[in-house]
Formats: sequence, structure tokens, C-alpha cells
Amino acid sequence: MYTTDLSGKKAKPEAAITENPAKLAAFEARVAADEFIEPKDWMPEAYRKTLIRQISQHAHSEIVGMLPEGNWITRAPNLRRKAILLAKVQDEAGHGLYLYCAAETLGVSRDEMTEALLSGKAKYSTIFNYPTLTWADIGAIGWLVDGAAIMNQVPLQRTSYGPYARAMVRICKEESFHQRQGYEIMMHLAAGTDAQKRMAQDALDRWWWPSLMMFGPPDDKSPNTEQSMRWRIKRDTNDELRQKFVDITAPQAEAIGLSVPDPALKWNETRGAYDFGDVDWEEFYAVVRGEGPVAKERNQARVKAWENGAWVREAARVHAEKRANAKIAAE
Repeated sequence: MYTTDLSGKKAKPEAAITENPAKLAAFEARVAADEFIEPKDWMPEAYRKTLIRQISQHAHSEIVGMLPEGNWITRAPNLRRKAILLAKVQDEAGHGLYLYCAAETLGVSRDEMTEALLSGKAKYSTIFNYPTLTWADIGAIGWLVDGAAIMNQVPLQRTSYGPYARAMVRICKEESFHQRQGYEIMMHLAAGTDAQKRMAQDALDRWWWPSLMMFGPPDDKSPNTEQSMRWRIKRDTNDELRQKFVDITAPQAEAIGLSVPDPALKWNETRGAYDFGDVDWEEFYAVVRGEGPVAKERNQARVKAWENGAWVREAARVHAEKRANAKIAAE
């Protein structure tokens, strides 16, 4: 995913900040030794800010990611599919909660992160600014989007910041279920009627390239990759992850009789990997800027949900205040 700061601007490489040399050296040594950094440990300010950007963006992506699939819960083809999809959307809400909690340990408040999302200052994964037009899109999201997410997130179980790494353990297990659920949908559609197979192929055609964009810009255009790799925040570069995704997913498409919409896709025996075509980076950056097909609708939905939930937040605040007062009185 592309890294931005909470203002939504592309992050420049972190400028050198004057830090205590001894503390900085000790921090670098711990990270190099693959030790977890915990909330109360000393850390460079640039490290803290980088984590806030990445974790909050990750959390926003989980929350916004509920929207394209939630739209299909009532339209799923049978009760089994409804129950599975409902469970998946609930999982995504939980993922957002875990990640917001992890970000809060770095000193940023939930209100700050929410305000940044609702105002459009903060970014989330560009993939969620594309529409879900048919039931096959739910399969494609599970197979491709969650598959790309797993590719991104499995290494994060070993990221250097402890709360983030521990949150990712459960998230990755649940994302694996989501990926299998999506592939099963596509498998059944591909083996169904001609119309169902066309629907599955159309969904693959529309979601393939946006899924490749999920890994972020090319390494030579990603200003934070080098620093994040050195601090063990990231374990693989964008291009490495994109290649792994293609190598795993292309044979899966072939196995169910679907065609990846890339005429340049070809197995390279010498490299032991697939060659594939160029991503349309102009489209990627346009979607990052908020020009995705349904970007405005996604933000409007989040704003509406926040406003409609105001009474719940107020009731919770009043209840907590009453309990606190009752506890003081009892003492």
C-alpha cells in the first residue's frame, strides 16, 4: 500500500531528526537483531510517525473495505453465502479495531485518526474505490484483494513494532479464510453455466490490475521503502510482493479455467517466475488522489455512519461517566 501521512500528502523520505546518539544506536541494534519494539521503549520520532501512517492507513482500509461487500449481504444467492459474507464483514470491522488500538499505543488518538479519514486527509487502500457490480465481484475481492492483502500482511507478523505484529497474527488467519471463500465462489461460477463463467471472467478482468496496484508504486518510486526495510517495518519491497502474488495467483486462475487479463503474462523458466505487463500507474495515482470510480460514495458512506452513530457514542460516554461517579461515591 502507498504510504502517506495523516494529511494525505505523499510522505517524503524521513528527514534526519536530531536524536540521542546512544539511544539511536541502541534502537538500531535492537531492530537489526529482530527484537520487538514495545510502546514504552524509546524510538526515533521518524519511526513513530512512519508507523502511525502505516497502521492508521491499514485500519482505515479495513473499515472502508466493509462497504463494497456489505452492499451484497442481502443480495447473496443463498443463506450459506449470506452467513459467510456477514461473518467476513464482521471480521473486517474487528481488524480495524485491532489496528486502531495498535496505532493508539504510539500516541495518536482514535478521534484524530477518524477525523483524518472522514475529512479525506488520510488515505486507505485504493482498491476499495472500485465498485462491486455483480456477485462475482465478491468472489474476486476475496480471491484477489484478500489474496494480495495476505501477501502484504504475512510479513507484518514479523514487523519490528510489537503491537502491530501481534495484531497481524489473528488478522492473517482470518484473511486466509476470506481468500479461500472468494476463490470458492469463483471456482463454482467458473464451473457453472456459460453466463456464470462470463461473470467470473469479467470480475477477474476488472479486479486483476487494481489488485496488483495494492502493493504500492514501483520500488524506485516508493520514497519510504528503503527506510521501512531498514527498520524492519517492512520485510519485502513492493515489487517483490507483487511478483509473489502473480506467481501464486496466475496458476490458480488457470486451474479453474479463467484467463488473467494480461497478454504479457508468461512463465519465465530462467527466472522461475512469471513475466507480466506494466501496471497503469497513472490510474493508480489518480485513485490515490481520490478520483476512483466510487471514491466520493465511499467517503460519504463513512461520514453518514459516523454522524448516525453520534447518539451511541454519547450514550456510551454518559454511561461511562455514571459508572465512574458511582465508583467514586462507593469509595
